[in-house]
Amino acid sequence: MSNTDEMSNPDDMDELEETGIESSSSMSKPNKRKRSVVWDEFDVVTGSDKTGVIGAKCSHCKNMLAYKRGGATSHLNRHLKVCVHRRVAESGNKKGPQQALLSFEVTGRLRQTLLSTYQYDKDKVRELLVKMFIVHEYPFRMVEHQLFVLFCQNLNPRFQPIKRHTLRTDCIKLFAVEKEKLKGVLASVDRISLTSDLWTSNQTLGYMCLTCHYLYAEWNLQKRILNFCCLPPPHTGIAIADCILQCLSDWDIEDKVSTITLDNASSNDSEVRILKDHFAEKGNLYFNSKIFHVRCCAHVLNLMVQDGLSEIRDVIENIRESVKYMKMSPSRLDKFNEIVKQLKLSTSKHLILDVPTRWNSTHAMLESALQFKAVFPRFKERDFNYKWLPTEEDWTRPAEVSKFLEVFKEVIEAFSGSKYPTSNLFLRQIWKVKLKMNENSSDTRDFMKKMTIKMNEKFAKYWGECNLLMAIGAVLDPRYKMQLIKFCFPHIYSAEECDSHINEVSESLHALYSVYASIEGQTSANTSNVNSDIDVSKGKRKRDAFDAWAENHSDVIPENKNELDIYLKEGICKPSDENYDEFDALNWWKVNAMKFRCLSKMARDVLSIPITTVASEAAFSAGGRVLDQYRSSLKPEIVQALICLGDWLRHDLGVELSPTDYAWVGKSSGEIDGMQDPLIHGVGSSENYYVAAAIFLVQKKEIVIFRIPLGQHTSRGSSL
Repeated sequence: MSNTDEMSNPDDMDELEETGIESSSSMSKPNKRKRSVVWDEFDVVTGSDKTGVIGAKCSHCKNMLAYKRGGATSHLNRHLKVCVHRRVAESGNKKGPQQALLSFEVTGRLRQTLLSTYQYDKDKVRELLVKMFIVHEYPFRMVEHQLFVLFCQNLNPRFQPIKRHTLRTDCIKLFAVEKEKLKGVLASVDRISLTSDLWTSNQTLGYMCLTCHYLYAEWNLQKRILNFCCLPPPHTGIAIADCILQCLSDWDIEDKVSTITLDNASSNDSEVRILKDHFAEKGNLYFNSKIFHVRCCAHVLNLMVQDGLSEIRDVIENIRESVKYMKMSPSRLDKFNEIVKQLKLSTSKHLILDVPTRWNSTHAMLESALQFKAVFPRFKERDFNYKWLPTEEDWTRPAEVSKFLEVFKEVIEAFSGSKYPTSNLFLRQIWKVKLKMNENSSDTRDFMKKMTIKMNEKFAKYWGECNLLMAIGAVLDPRYKMQLIKFCFPHIYSAEECDSHINEVSESLHALYSVYASIEGQTSANTSNVNSDIDVSKGKRKRDAFDAWAENHSDVIPENKNELDIYLKEGICKPSDENYDEFDALNWWKVNAMKFRCLSKMARDVLSIPITTVASEAAFSAGGRVLDQYRSSLKPEIVQALICLGDWLRHDLGVELSPTDYAWVGKSSGEIDGMQDPLIHGVGSSENYYVAAAIFLVQKKEIVIFRIPLGQHTSRGSSL
């Protein structure tokens, strides 16, 4: 190699300069361009006054090394060879053989742990980061928090921080991707049921939530929030219907809608009429609209009980003011608790302040106050400013009313599920309510009689006519079939109406089956020997009058039988008492799908119809957390992406929000054990929140009471 070639090496030239030997290029160009490869991984650092170079900083480990302009770079080269951070960065991009890292990966809904090799994937890490923020509803700004970034970089030095604007953009992109996936799923579904409701945010913007319910794959009941869109005023029936139709067109599911469940707002009547006309024009109206509009049962029950409670309004108001008086002052509450201890009452219970528009929160307040009935007179002796003390006679009325409302609480719990079918439970639960009111109608006490009369009037207004969904859903439950219709209708309707309603149900049932049979091109049943009495459930229950009645009654079926006739003739399925309440009707139809090929498809569509708007109202709680007082400037399109995408991802990943994401999770609405959070105990305890104690989300027989910021409630009233 010639001297010229040797001198062409940039590092060697730097070394010559260090020893005082100047090359011709350096003498002619004192401010020559840096040609050493080390400058790809080092940055020159100048003094604070920019008077000269004071060192070179490694771009990997950020260490400062000595360097002056025109100085040697050999020591910088040596540093790069031993820099640990550089080695870690290079190991991720190394294509040759290297030692693999092992990781334990948890996958699937069953949370199975798999042993696999680990390789850092920055795109996957970024995707998981976006999903984490959406699923757990973290604020975007958190991604820029210094300790969060430091924590992630300590987990893996190759983690690349992003800005909140980038995170927001990634959320929108992921929303578009997941929306296309869900579109593909819905394209393979035959029938979809909808629930919808309105909500007003703390931005005073109206939002409409549209949720779909369907059966997919392994007969699993699914629900997904399709839209959580901003709806400008006025919220007329026409505006709501137009918004729903636009959403359905966007999702390409206009021809799949079978029913829509709404509350009893006056605008919903015109909304339903417009939707019916639209679907009828396109020939997509399911079952001639006979069960198209489903009124939210929980909302109807709420109206019934509120009318009844108005008869003891004065007593309830005294108890409410008493509870509020105690809870508005810590000193008064301490004095109250001292009396509780003196009387050796349970200290695990607490006073509950209700939300006046929600009957079950009022029921919880009455139950809690009755437990401390003996405390209030003694408190009056110690505080002369307290002037709402109920009399002994006053305490008698809420005690009787509380017992009367127990059946309504049980019915609400049964209706409020979204993970199991509820249309088959409709009739039997309504029968329980009607039976209880019939018993109380002969009560000698004036307040109970008046209360029952008002509730019966509301019952007749909404359920006085034959409800086909209620009846057909019950028939398609193998535990009930037509026997439950014949047993319950005489208790619900008059003798003149009963027979005509039973005939109407039978005719409608056969008419609906004929529609499915014509599609399938078959009218006779598959006679394969499938055991239709299979027991597929768990749980406990109490036997009632229907069980004894059903054992002695059966239906007479004509000889020319189809699948529906054979199903009705076989008699009811009789799970054991221990397994009765947890009986899975959908699983029964799944097991017997080969026997009832056509009828099972009809059962799929009917049993997937929700009878309450609980699913949509639960989204409003999520909306209250996303649009809290600290991030109320989110645009409507971002809010929709966060609410919808959070719902989709939680279902796909099998993730449920922990109980701490709600105000309280307990065994029943009237039990608050050991709660110390002042936000739980009433409006007076916090200026920012009230307890929406009536929004029940039943999961595994537990009731969740959401804590919702003030002003963040449904603009037209909630269902429960």
